[in-house]
Amino acid sequence: MGGAEPESAEVDRLPGWVTLLLAPNPGPMTLDGTNTWIVRAPGSDRATVIDPGPLDESHLRRIAGHDGIERILITHGHHDHVEGAARLSELLDGVPVRAASPAHCVGGEPLRPGESLDGILVLRTPGHTSDSVSFVVEREDGSAVFTGDTMLGRGTTVVAPPDGDLGAYLRSLELLSAYPQMLMLPGHGPARSDTAERARFYLGHRRQRLAQVAAAMAAGAETPAAVVDLVYPDLDPALRFAAEWSAAAQIDYLQQENNQEKKP
Repeated sequence: MGGAEPESAEVDRLPGWVTLLLAPNPGPMTLDGTNTWIVRAPGSDRATVIDPGPLDESHLRRIAGHDGIERILITHGHHDHVEGAARLSELLDGVPVRAASPAHCVGGEPLRPGESLDGILVLRTPGHTSDSVSFVVEREDGSAVFTGDTMLGRGTTVVAPPDGDLGAYLRSLELLSAYPQMLMLPGHGPARSDTAERARFYLGHRRQRLAQVAAAMAAGAETPAAVVDLVYPDLDPALRFAAEWSAAAQIDYLQQENNQEKKP
C-alpha cells in the first residue's frame, strides 16, 4: 500500500456480549472458515445469531446449544453464510431467519435498512453482493460492526459480477469509513480493532488496483484473463478464478466511468 493508511490491528479478546463460533469450512475463499457470531442483548438472556454458516450438523448443534436465541440474521446470501440457516431454525423450534433478500428468509420479513433489532442496527452495504448488509451494535462496554464479506479480517473481498458491483462496493466502503474506533467483526478472518481504518485501507487498495487495471487496459488488455496476466503476475493458480472475477468487475467499473465522462 505504500504506507498511506495503516491497517487496524487484529483483536483476540472480544466483548462479553459477543461469542464467535468458527464453522469447519476452511478454504481459499473462506480463510479459516465462516465466522458465526452470537450477540446477546444487554441485561437480557435474549440472543441473535449472525451468519449460521454451512449446512454442517455439528456446527449448527453447537450454535443451538446456546441459550436464548430468538432470531437468525444473514449478512448476504452466499452459501457459506446462509446454507445452514433453515436447519438451525428447525433446531431452535422455528426461530425466524431474516436477510435482505426474501429468498433467504424463513418465518420472518426481509431486513429493512435502518431497522434496529435489540440494538442491532441494519446497515445496507451492497457491492460484494447486491443483498449485502452489515450490522452495527453499540454497547456501553464497546461497539462493533459485523461486516459479513464486505470487509474481511485478512486479505481482500472478491467483487464478482453480475451480482457484485464495484461502484456500489466503493460506496459501501465509504459508508463504513464513518465508524471509527469500533470493532470490525467480519464473516471470515480475525476481528479488527477499527472498522473505519479497515475501510480506508480497503479503499486505498481498491483505488491502487483500479489504477493498475486502467494501465493494463491502456496497454491493450481487453479481457479479465489478460488483465490478470499483467496485474497479478505472481498469483497462486488456485486463486486465478477469483482474480478474474475481480478483474471483470474492475473493467466494468472503469468502462462505466469512461462512458460517464464522455456524456455531454
